[in-house]
Amino acid sequence: MKSCELLELFEKSKHSYHLVGTEKNGVIIGLSLEGRFFTSLSGEIVSRVNPEVFVKQSSGKEYVNPGGDGLWPAPEGSCLGYEYSTGSWRVPPGITNALYRVVSSDKNKASVSAEIDLINNMGRGIPAIFSRNVAIEEAPETLTIKSVESIEYAGTEELSRNQCLLAPWSLSQFDCMEGCEVVLPAKSDDAVWDLYGPSDEYRRLEKGLFRIKTGGGKRFQVGIGAEVGWIEYRNPYKKIAVRRQAETLEEGYDYFDIADRSPEEKPRERGVRYSVYNDAGCFMEIEAAGGVPPVFKQNTSSAVSVTTIFKKG
Repeated sequence: MKSCELLELFEKSKHSYHLVGTEKNGVIIGLSLEGRFFTSLSGEIVSRVNPEVFVKQSSGKEYVNPGGDGLWPAPEGSCLGYEYSTGSWRVPPGITNALYRVVSSDKNKASVSAEIDLINNMGRGIPAIFSRNVAIEEAPETLTIKSVESIEYAGTEELSRNQCLLAPWSLSQFDCMEGCEVVLPAKSDDAVWDLYGPSDEYRRLEKGLFRIKTGGGKRFQVGIGAEVGWIEYRNPYKKIAVRRQAETLEEGYDYFDIADRSPEEKPRERGVRYSVYNDAGCFMEIEAAGGVPPVFKQNTSSAVSVTTIFKKG
């Protein structure tokens, strides 16, 4: 999809948006589409786009996934997650119906924010402020996006880690097919593990690089440990590489289990810095997660800074 076509969809559907950079090289922020980032490189949208989202609305029975790069709260499942407060999986309406506002902007940067009330799978209400700061840098055939994703706890009750796990989770989506893969630097198999069903046949360690096939044919998700510095999606058909590097957490914050587990389960001990999701619907995600503080007090924030480099050729 060309960037002009995506902008036309926003205009015709009356969905609000904000452009950082230019139509040719920039980021289109869907302010009324979960605050998602859609990246344009040389006039082409390289992010996944689901055109259905411009004519349909999510409900408890059906989630219409916009694509792009979204900010969600982690964890997804377990007793402290946010997708099972009604007993079955759903994206919270606070996220799907959020309207982000532009806090500040310049040609090549912007800050957007939305107030979103969450309910964890134990039924605890957690008022929060979601913020996304983005800046772009251009180079030949390359666009670098530096983003700071944060979720601020706005409640007055102090919450321990046994009562609340909450961190930003940046989910960057792309169309995929056989031959697409994610690579990352790893010295052993221990750096990557399954978050649910087994995916051993789709990954291998080869000459210092871990390679994960993301053909979009089978649904699986892997967690990636704190020792891994970056992950990179490669699509040989579109001749695009997308590398994501998340900065280390500030002192006192810890990675945790973000997985889509039953709400009856407790989170497991292994902390996730990155994750890769392969969907059976021919799209995938390269994901970066933040960490949890020792205790949540009013105005405590969890943040993750991510550099994403889009490169052609």
